[in-house]
Amino acid sequence: MSEKKVLFVAAEALPYIKSGGLADVVGSLPKELLKLGLDVRVVIPLYKKIAEKNHEELEFVCEYSVNINYVEVPVRLLTSVYEDVRYYFVEHQGYFEREGALYGYQDDGERFAYFQKAVLEMCNQLDYFPNVMHSHDWHTGMIPVMCKENFLHDPRYLNIRHVYTIHNLAYQGNFSKDMLDGCLGLSMHLYDNGNVRFDTGISFMKSGIVYADKVTTVSPTYAQEILTSEYGEHLEHVLQMRAQSLRGIVNGIDVDVWNPKTDATLPHNYNKVNVFKNKKLNKLALQKALGLQEDPDVYVVGLVTRLTGQKGLNLVQQEMGALIAANMQIVVLGSGDADIENDFRAVEAGNKGKFVFYCGYNEDLAHQIYAACDGFLMPSKFEPCGISQLISMHYGTLPIVRETGGLKDTVIPYNQYTKEGTGFSFANFNGWEMVDAVYRALECYYDNPKDYKQLVRNAMATDVSWEHSAKEYKEVYDEFEEWK
Repeated sequence: MSEKKVLFVAAEALPYIKSGGLADVVGSLPKELLKLGLDVRVVIPLYKKIAEKNHEELEFVCEYSVNINYVEVPVRLLTSVYEDVRYYFVEHQGYFEREGALYGYQDDGERFAYFQKAVLEMCNQLDYFPNVMHSHDWHTGMIPVMCKENFLHDPRYLNIRHVYTIHNLAYQGNFSKDMLDGCLGLSMHLYDNGNVRFDTGISFMKSGIVYADKVTTVSPTYAQEILTSEYGEHLEHVLQMRAQSLRGIVNGIDVDVWNPKTDATLPHNYNKVNVFKNKKLNKLALQKALGLQEDPDVYVVGLVTRLTGQKGLNLVQQEMGALIAANMQIVVLGSGDADIENDFRAVEAGNKGKFVFYCGYNEDLAHQIYAACDGFLMPSKFEPCGISQLISMHYGTLPIVRETGGLKDTVIPYNQYTKEGTGFSFANFNGWEMVDAVYRALECYYDNPKDYKQLVRNAMATDVSWEHSAKEYKEVYDEFEEWK
């Protein structure tokens, strides 16, 4: 039997480009699927940073064009292999080689219509037709639609099976219905019959959910939450219709990149045997580097996050007095809402040596925070999966999380009677419960050090790799009759 072919289509992927957790998934999961005997390839846009950084290793494949707004727009396709996975890059300087963010532009609909059309024509140009096309998030939601509606007489496209993964339902790719004909080459009857309609426009996310053969999301709890009005982002009824085809599979992390034993960014590497000794040394190094009071025994809690309401940072703002009053230090790395940034700067100015805020992102510092801290705070309002809690557990840093989405699925709350657990949690989205969870972590750390050490061992023994999840994705693919 020939090797089964899977094409991942996404807006970003490590090691080439990242703006969020999507890039971690698309960068890590194909490697694991490869080990299961699948031929997995990835296609993403060629952004400016990739063009500048990876230009030498990219190999030209071919040139062709796609029709956007009734004009033939050129496409250049490049390729590279990283860790045995072949990556393709869709090049268009005007659309993708921009300074700043990867998306959030006025013409995002047109840009990603172009990308999706370029991917479908790539299959024709290369005579490469995967058994499964695995599309990710709103940027690729129209791929199943175009495959099924625009190639009605071409079995090469009609035989492709489609898996669509929702990474964050809050970002849906909602655009004007005028795009249907001009950019996507789709009939207006798909708007009229409601298949792709959302309010008075179209939704890339909704379209992917409706047209894909299988829909997945990034944790079992989130798969249930998005069927409700509280988390469904006005797509809950559409998701309820597809509930039989919807499955939640929790993310993993790349344990080669995130490994305290080998992590080159750490002053002191460690494993389960010397974690307690070397964590204190890492803590002292972090305290010194960031201007915190140097004390290897004080409890340090870290946050590496976007400073937004979704991530629960407004709860941290509200309860800052109670957090600062506690016997601990706080390290925040991230950027986001200007009022939260300004608030944290003011807190740092008034609490030197106890609270530090690093505005922006620094990859090495992120690794050092995971390794040096005792606790890791994630009070999210909603969290489809979350990767930070998986990293922190792997580094022996106990997460303090709200019980939502993937946080609920991956963090086992401390049980003082059985000594089970890999962290601490709270149920409802309010500041008092968050502070209570932090205080419980502090109490365990200072008053029950034996229990705390057991939780650290439990956390580090947790399998957070992609191995198990990759098998679950293969199970999804295996459900297709033609695949077997």
